[in-house]
Amino acid sequence: MTELTDRPVDLSDLDIDPDDFSSNPSSAPCFQEVVASRMSRRTVLRGGMLAAAGFMTTSLFADTPAAYAAPKGKPGAPAAKGSLLGYQAVPLGFGDQVVVPPGYTAVPFIPWGTPILGSHPDFRPGVNTAKEQAEQMGMHHDGMHYFLLDGSTRGLLVLNHEYTAEDLLHTGKAQPRVPAPTTENPDRTISWTQSQRETWTAERVQKSQAAHGVSVVEVQRGSNGWEVVRSTYNRRVTATTAMTFSGPAAASPLLNTGTPANGSAPVGTINNCSHGYTPWGTYLACEENFNGYFAIDRSTGTFTSEQEALLSRYGGFSDSNYNWSTQDSRFRVTPDRPNEPNRFGWVVEIDPMDPSSTPVKRTALGRVKHEGAFVHVTKGKRVVVYMGDDQANDYAYKFVSSANWTSLRARGKSPLDEGTLYVARFEDSGRGTWLPLVHGQGPLTAQNGFADQADVLVKTRLAADALEATPMDRPEWTTVDQTTGMVYLTLTNNSGRTEPNGPNPRKKNALGQIVRWQESRNDHTATTFTWDLFLVAGAGRDTGDGSTVQADDAFGSPDGLWADPDGRVWIQTDGTQPEKANDQMLAADPRTLDDKGVPEVRRFLTGVRGAEVTGVITTPDQRTMFVNLQHPGDGGENVWPQEDGITVPRSATVVIVKNDGGVIGT
Repeated sequence: MTELTDRPVDLSDLDIDPDDFSSNPSSAPCFQEVVASRMSRRTVLRGGMLAAAGFMTTSLFADTPAAYAAPKGKPGAPAAKGSLLGYQAVPLGFGDQVVVPPGYTAVPFIPWGTPILGSHPDFRPGVNTAKEQAEQMGMHHDGMHYFLLDGSTRGLLVLNHEYTAEDLLHTGKAQPRVPAPTTENPDRTISWTQSQRETWTAERVQKSQAAHGVSVVEVQRGSNGWEVVRSTYNRRVTATTAMTFSGPAAASPLLNTGTPANGSAPVGTINNCSHGYTPWGTYLACEENFNGYFAIDRSTGTFTSEQEALLSRYGGFSDSNYNWSTQDSRFRVTPDRPNEPNRFGWVVEIDPMDPSSTPVKRTALGRVKHEGAFVHVTKGKRVVVYMGDDQANDYAYKFVSSANWTSLRARGKSPLDEGTLYVARFEDSGRGTWLPLVHGQGPLTAQNGFADQADVLVKTRLAADALEATPMDRPEWTTVDQTTGMVYLTLTNNSGRTEPNGPNPRKKNALGQIVRWQESRNDHTATTFTWDLFLVAGAGRDTGDGSTVQADDAFGSPDGLWADPDGRVWIQTDGTQPEKANDQMLAADPRTLDDKGVPEVRRFLTGVRGAEVTGVITTPDQRTMFVNLQHPGDGGENVWPQEDGITVPRSATVVIVKNDGGVIGT
């Protein structure tokens, strides 16, 4: 195990994510204040911080019978008294190779530029054309799911490509690390001179757009491991793919751009972060930081107050990293054409089994900076979609379908079009309420700027503000433990916090935490819940940084999250790590607690320098795991994965197997 220094984390030189800058003017009590109030009450009763840590992981759910009983009938499930975590933890990583536990093997797979369709052009860094890029794996892999074709030996990997490193894409050379954001430059953007902007040719913009979006690729396990199949299923969905809107806001004037063909039909998907998947076999790509692609042009007139409110609340519109607006007029926003940004920020449904199908932006799920969309099926077969809006001081959401999903589909209706969207309010009592985002209820009226339900959904953030939902520390991935029904949500960080409080006694919450809750009666359609903190990240609870984990299990900035079929909670990181280590992936066993009542955690994987660890799924037999590494090197010297003599850093999937053929994690 790595020995950590016995000192608080130095926050003065931490990298700060642009999503740490809030665009939320709400005065509702933020999550830190709620936690602080809750913890101060419990500390009086239980006596101090360590007792509080135990409370945070156990007491709220004491009335849930056998909540952490060993799952039965699941692959790899251990005996009732055993741990779900059977591997040897790895130490913090600082190098340029992926490290996994002894007895496991990790191999890079399908990196950026891998040919998957069309003419199958070879990857030539800095040389491939826009057309060729559209036939290759996109850049910056993120959320991902495996759809089976032939069980655990052949299937479709569907994965997002969040954004691009433009210099690397066009020249094959990594640009220097972008400096940490400042109040003057909150998006960490590069300031391009006019002469530099003029170098953005149509070909360059088209290539960048082709490297965004989603890839669908057939893969199969052969005698030499996993390989790409030249398949009719293979597909790229990019920033220029034709799409459609569906749901209550589909015909909203706020989505109409006045183009001659069909003003309300959207084109393309961008900044696809995490994902979801449905029980009817479709993939959900989630549009996150879409604001970074648009140039705002005020030279031709004045925006209306409604337009200004939308631009302000969805915050930081600047295309200076991409400059698409120089060649694609969609991305130049003017008072007479203000609505193109409103066509992004949605959850996009894609049918991986039908390459000719048109992706659909499901407006009933709301318009925010969607991190992910985890779909859970209730006992009555209604679908519940849990979502986080990834920006400092924004909110957690869920959508509940109006009826049994099989019944809705039998009647020709999408379960993602028919239902209610809610936003969460966390109370200091440890209880919470789901507030319906429904036109006509409470402040969501025409008098307050919401003309109809379509308005509520296009202006989701503004509607949630009006309901006084609880501002959170960058809500990201969600997951549901299928063995217990517990819901988990990562809160990556929020450096804007200036007052110490509760279980995070830090002036800046630079290391994050994971919250969990149980819906009332374990009914995921309920409108009330009971919440608690699952893990508070940091260098270790003896260092004085407010974390609840043990020093050997130190981590920061939790982001990716997935509860596997056995109930292991896989945690991935993106951002500042203790000791300035590489990003990592750990697993937690919610039912195995240490002497302080904190769940057992073991580090499973460490990434390479500069790379975010993101996206995780296994095959149905749980004997192959797929994990993504995004932006390795991040402008540094790292050239991972360095395959076939190519020495440029490339985002890639990592295939992990247990050498004895066993279940991952056991």
